[in-house]
Amino acid sequence: MVRPVSPAGPGLGRPDVLEGPGGPSGPTGPGRRAAKAGKGDPAAIKRAKRRKRINWIVAAFAVVVMMAGAGVVGLTWFYDDVPTYDTSELQATSIVYSDGKTELAKLGEVNRTLVPAEKISPVVKQAVMAAEDKNFLDHEGIDLKGIARAAWNNFTGGDTQGASTITQQYARHAADLSGINYNRKIREAVLARKLEQDFSKDEILGYYLNAIYFGRGAHGVEAAAQMYFRKSVLTQPGQKNALTKEEAAVLAAVIKQPEPDTATGHKGYDPQTNIEAAKERWNYTLGNMVEKGWMTPEERAKSVYPEKTLQKYDPKKCNIGCGIDKPTGNVVNYVRDELEAMGIPAAEWKKGGYRITTTIDSRAQKAAEEAARWASTSSPMHKLPKYYKAALVAINPSNGQVMAYYGGENGTGYDYAGLNDGGNSGGHAAGSTFKIYTLAAALREEIPMDSRWDALKDDDNGRKISNAGRDAGDIKCGHSCTLEQSTISSYNVPFYWIADGIGPDKVVAAARDAGIRTMFDTSKGKPHDLTKTDPKKLAPAEFDNEVAFGQYPITVLDHANGVATLANRGVYNKAHFIRSVEKRDANGKFVKLAGKGEKLDPQTRFVANQIDDINAVLQKIPDNIGKDLKEGRPATGKTGTWELNQERSDNGDAWMVGATPQVAAAVWVGTEGKRRAIEEAGGKKMSGSGTPASIWEMFMDLVHSRLGLPVERFEERKNTGNPDSTYPNGQSPPPPTQGPNNGNPCGNLPDFLCPDRDNGGDNNNNDGNGNGNNNQGPNAGTPTTAPPPENPFPNGGGGG
Repeated sequence: MVRPVSPAGPGLGRPDVLEGPGGPSGPTGPGRRAAKAGKGDPAAIKRAKRRKRINWIVAAFAVVVMMAGAGVVGLTWFYDDVPTYDTSELQATSIVYSDGKTELAKLGEVNRTLVPAEKISPVVKQAVMAAEDKNFLDHEGIDLKGIARAAWNNFTGGDTQGASTITQQYARHAADLSGINYNRKIREAVLARKLEQDFSKDEILGYYLNAIYFGRGAHGVEAAAQMYFRKSVLTQPGQKNALTKEEAAVLAAVIKQPEPDTATGHKGYDPQTNIEAAKERWNYTLGNMVEKGWMTPEERAKSVYPEKTLQKYDPKKCNIGCGIDKPTGNVVNYVRDELEAMGIPAAEWKKGGYRITTTIDSRAQKAAEEAARWASTSSPMHKLPKYYKAALVAINPSNGQVMAYYGGENGTGYDYAGLNDGGNSGGHAAGSTFKIYTLAAALREEIPMDSRWDALKDDDNGRKISNAGRDAGDIKCGHSCTLEQSTISSYNVPFYWIADGIGPDKVVAAARDAGIRTMFDTSKGKPHDLTKTDPKKLAPAEFDNEVAFGQYPITVLDHANGVATLANRGVYNKAHFIRSVEKRDANGKFVKLAGKGEKLDPQTRFVANQIDDINAVLQKIPDNIGKDLKEGRPATGKTGTWELNQERSDNGDAWMVGATPQVAAAVWVGTEGKRRAIEEAGGKKMSGSGTPASIWEMFMDLVHSRLGLPVERFEERKNTGNPDSTYPNGQSPPPPTQGPNNGNPCGNLPDFLCPDRDNGGDNNNNDGNGNGNNNQGPNAGTPTTAPPPENPFPNGGGGG
């Protein structure tokens, strides 16, 4: 049985239907069925007799045709039932941005949006009836002359064409009938009669308008209105952006033949391909509207063909599956995966009728594409060769919502920000950016940020430790580098010995807890799901001490998630792309599906005070490399590079990651296909503080500005850790070198004889954290006993 799209609505102006508060077939009106049921009403009795007579005529035609030898199917077959035609399974599924309305992609089998019959503009209904069946409200669903002509032509061998009413046309759709012959024509008429008996005129017209094809890939009147005029049939006359009678007539005029017919040579009635025939059909439609009283002669005289509002149509442009061929196509891939995990497989959402609201903010996405796409003329990438690739992912630390995702130009190519090949490939060596997780693991073991490490101990029993290409002369703090300075200056050796001391599995566990779900080994390139395998089984077997400074590939998405966890003071929220899942109900309204959509599950993974210490140090890096954000906005940051191979000092991967309390972002830059050496436009080897940091800075400034995010600050440093920790292997700092009398230029003179006694310590003001902090040099807060290196961010494997 054909199901109603919705309760029938306002009356269509049929004179023999009683009007009620809700229209002839509305919720409160007596409707068409009420008119049928009035046993004492002479008019109703007369109509009932007429319907009965028509039924007998149809049956008689059927019998005559079958007796002619053409049919062997009994009359009861024709009268059996109306086949199911559920157009709700032939809609599109919309994927929208976080605002809940701006379309990101459209998926499904056909471009159709079901709309309730009673909500469709009466102007549209009247225009369609005028074009296709001006007597629709007056007949009983069939064209007797057309049926007779079909039967007669069958006997005489003539043309089997016959005019069809709107009800018959819909019956053809409902029965999925094809071919023009007498059997089809008779059955179509019988089904039309059953439809007229079971449903109101408004219901039938609603089914018809939602089912038929209008050309331009548009199935149903709502999709057609959007394709031809960028308007909605749900906007009522008199309201802003409502379809005019002239525009409605254009839609109605194309129904007869929306597209060219190669068999007949007719170009169809789309005005873009056949404007003369389109206008002729349009004039015919308006003429019938005047005849039926749906348009006044005065309105008709003033009517102008709406060429100015008619939209141009590009047949090559995507109408369904839209968004897959754009940078947002990768977002669609994640949405599919999350729907599957929710119990909504592709076979279900492809039927259509769903609206998926994503976490992607259109403003943030635009900022990401402007900053990271090679095609963006404002992007730092645009200065580089086209084979250079960048990836950027931004996450809201407070809830794990992915705000922006750029992993490539489309959803069918390689995703540089995520996994590929079913999760078997992807990721990039994180270099020194991975040290943020080593820090988290170290502070878990109560290793303080001011602990001292030997940055020159680069040999582990004959095993050479890469120190980002630096010689001993480049490391001024030598055997006594604080963990803070080792982080800011991006020395590898101290981090290696942290992993060696606490165990590389502790580093892997910290990375996992922050949000790194997949990490690839470098021996076989095999992915390891850290959420399903105990790190003790992976390290050091697969991930040795070099894990501390980022030898092993991870995805940009996971890295952004990890940075977000630290920005959220150690509270983890899983990165996700779906906020809500809705489906149209019988009334055409979107209703949220219970148990589907976003399920926030914040989990405290680290001690907040320890993470505050890490963030306090990481906040010094953006300014240290000249990438501090506008408005004095505090932000954490960490750069990283990884060598192309061990034989050469060229870099193959470069990163910048960092966050404010509101936005965490990870940026990677490398090359397409086989890894190649990466250089800046001037030929200098690229490091994380170069193009990746420029992309990160541009994006962060844009997204905070466009979203109107206020300036927020991180928590103050807490100086956690055990000062007597046994893990640090560096030498104690030498005592400060001072002059006679403990450095007092006035000796033991009374204060009144030495007025300048207290004015000589401006460069050593204590910031309350045990560090000198003059806020002047690039390494403000670094102990003065260990001067910063001349080049704190040199290039090389695992460096900054």
